[in-house]
Order: sequence, then structure tokens, then C-alpha cells
Amino acid sequence: MARLAHHVFFTLKDRSPVAVESLAKACEKYLDGHDGVVDFSVGTRDPELTRPVNMDYDVSLHVIFKDRPSHDAYQTVEAHLQFIAENKDSWEKVTVCDSNLR
Repeated sequence: MARLAHHVFFTLKDRSPVAVESLAKACEKYLDGHDGVVDFSVGTRDPELTRPVNMDYDVSLHVIFKDRPSHDAYQTVEAHLQFIAENKDSWEKVTVCDSNLR
């Protein structure tokens, strides 16, 4: 089975450094360490990278799962659902990019 990459880009309603850091910490608290995760990282947009191809977002989440069933199970675990419930009101836009890795 192919590994699956789950990339999520969050644009916040409040784009202040405090709000950005709060969401990044929530990602670390709730979304890391789940069964089947082989790599996890969360980052914030570098304001000095202003090329037109860069997306407009504040926080990026990158989770690599060992396979599709691991990804699917993650979608319904309590910690993931709690993360969404506690943070969704702060999101202006969310872009999810899932891909099978080669």
C-alpha cells in the first residue's frame, strides 16, 4: 500500500501572530502521534516568501500516513474531532490536499 500525504492549509480570520501560534500549538497537541503516522510537521507561512505561486495561508499541517486505512481512521479519532470543534470558528478558509506517495 502507498503512503498517503495529508496537507492542510489554514487561513485564519484573525491573522495575528498570537492567533497563528495558537493554531499551530493546537495542531501539535491534537494531531500528532496517531496510529499510522510516519511523519508529522506543522508550520507557519514565511512572510518574506512572496512569490505569486505561494498560497495565502497562515498555518500548514503535514501528516504522512503509512497507508490509506491509517488516514481514514485518523479522520474519526476523538482528538482530531476535538481539534476541529475547538478551532473551526477561527478558520476563514481551509484547503486540504491528500495524495498517494510514490
